[in-house]
Amino acid sequence: MPIDFEDCSNQVRRIILTGRLDIPGTAEIDSKFAALSAAAERRVVVDLTGISFLASFGIRSLITNAKAQQNRGGRMVLFVGDNAPIAKTLESTGIDALIPMFATLAEAEKAALA
Repeated sequence: MPIDFEDCSNQVRRIILTGRLDIPGTAEIDSKFAALSAAAERRVVVDLTGISFLASFGIRSLITNAKAQQNRGGRMVLFVGDNAPIAKTLESTGIDALIPMFATLAEAEKAALA
């Protein structure tokens, strides 16, 4: 499963996930996702616009990394764009109440800095 990142500024890192966040996909990217999220002095926007499937293992990874970021004094938000199936999954599981979710990248970056 592809994982990439872009440093949008000195404070915001965008982590771009593509593919299926199921058991094999999550296992494949979990350690790199944690390392990218743990970047010092950064707020994190996780780009889920390219995710085609989100399983409980993927959700657990998002929550784990968001909590770790929060414990370091940082913040993680989710950018779902117009990916309605992923947004619906996050909303129906209540994850959007734990990790803020946004439809535009500009909103997500602004919220990450809040």
